[in-house]
Amino acid sequence: MKGVILAGGTGSRLGSLTTVLNKHLVAVGDVPMIEYPLRTLFRMGITDIVVVTGAEHAGTVLNYLTIRHPEIDFTYKIQKEAGGIAQAIGLVENICKDGNIAVVLGDNVFEDDFSEAARKFENSHAGAMFFLKEVPDPERFGVAEINDEGNILSIVEKPNNPKSNLAVTGLYLYDSSVFDKIRGIIPSARGEYEVSDINQRYISEGKAISSKLSGFWSDAGTPKSRKVSSDFALDNNIFPVE
Repeated sequence: MKGVILAGGTGSRLGSLTTVLNKHLVAVGDVPMIEYPLRTLFRMGITDIVVVTGAEHAGTVLNYLTIRHPEIDFTYKIQKEAGGIAQAIGLVENICKDGNIAVVLGDNVFEDDFSEAARKFENSHAGAMFFLKEVPDPERFGVAEINDEGNILSIVEKPNNPKSNLAVTGLYLYDSSVFDKIRGIIPSARGEYEVSDINQRYISEGKAISSKLSGFWSDAGTPKSRKVSSDFALDNNIFPVE
């Protein structure tokens, strides 16, 4: 399984912190934000990693990863416009079209170890696996509706009236059919190619499985969530000072 880190976007919600710096190099705790999705993939045993980033600060991302992780042979793809998560995933097709991929959003901080979940997915007939977390503010996220058996019925992106408090977190396991599904979707009312539209296609085909997280999860893309993530990382010594 190959890993894909989505590290594009302008990071405008973080204000002046991203004036001259890629959002994913902004500090969360003691390390740049991008170290957290890397940690998620490393713990799954994934070291073949594609980083999708924007053109404006691509050089700083490349320089940081080259210096900090010389043991990893990263591949890079440039997202030239802010077209959404699904569009960003589509950019890696020529590199990842022959196998399963683990896609992680570059601002997501996870406590859980997903190595067992990855093995379960690899040994299943599922086409996608999603990771759900109960949250107090589901309208900020893609929200999963599940039935009494725990099967996902639908995923709606940032709904005004969420049908549950289960957020779909920023880690997705996909088979190679994800690229065909991306070609079949259209931009949303927000003008973006939504990851929820990809996920809904797997659900409609009966090819999606899910797992609920037990540990901490947050994005770090706003000042408030960045502080929450930083406090968690520091309190739990996620990245010990070398």
